[in-house]
Amino acid sequence: MFFHAHPDDEALLTAGTMAMLAAEGHRVVLVVATAGERGLAEMEPGEALGRTRLDELYTSAAALGCARVECLGYGDSGLRPKGGSAEERPDNAFIDADSESAAKALATILHEEQADLLTIYDPAGGYGHPDHVQVHRVGKRAAQIAGTEIVLEATVNRDPLVRLLRVGGRVYKFPPEFDVRAFESAYSPSETITHRVNVRKYTRQKRAAMAAHVSQASGGDSDRTLAVMLKVPGPLYRLVFGTEWYVRRDLPPGARLSHPFDRWPP
Repeated sequence: MFFHAHPDDEALLTAGTMAMLAAEGHRVVLVVATAGERGLAEMEPGEALGRTRLDELYTSAAALGCARVECLGYGDSGLRPKGGSAEERPDNAFIDADSESAAKALATILHEEQADLLTIYDPAGGYGHPDHVQVHRVGKRAAQIAGTEIVLEATVNRDPLVRLLRVGGRVYKFPPEFDVRAFESAYSPSETITHRVNVRKYTRQKRAAMAAHVSQASGGDSDRTLAVMLKVPGPLYRLVFGTEWYVRRDLPPGARLSHPFDRWPP
């Protein structure tokens, strides 16, 4: 089971792994906490955007071979730290949700599916989005309730990413939301990563999952991050997006495993 905060997060962080596991015959389940109705798009934030983004999520999930898609139904907290003030957030914002109640809702699905594995985010939520931080808390507790043995924190190898962004920034003007300095403390340093999953065989499905999220490729005053990623040529796309990274906290830091179900020690 792959637990994400909003539609499109699955395409960016875990799509290759999902497609790989589905191709291997595993039942892959995708759960999102929110519909992402406060995301930046050409249409106004709100219920209509949420419905659009869920439709995009189903298209993405189909491309990846998912057997089931669920939304927990919480409100998108927005990108500002802690979602902004309480007055700016929806009444049911995920960041304001009771973590234990949300964990029990997720654990119910884990029980129903008899899931062997759950993916969440790292404690900082990758780049710090409040809903991503809540995914970590809720997912970790849900796995405890359900007795799910394998919990992987979906992340990005920070070290080569920062180097790439520094070089890229010399020749390309990044979108306003893309603060290179923020990535210097985001995600995970190389020495903490336990799983480096080669998904180059599944980048066609990963690209299709990204392309499904049409609403998130537009909006704002400049190119959106997703739109920029979709412009990367095929061979370079396989190189850049052909690895997905995870941290499993019950393994030694830096264990070099290549599949979510690899055993330790090898």
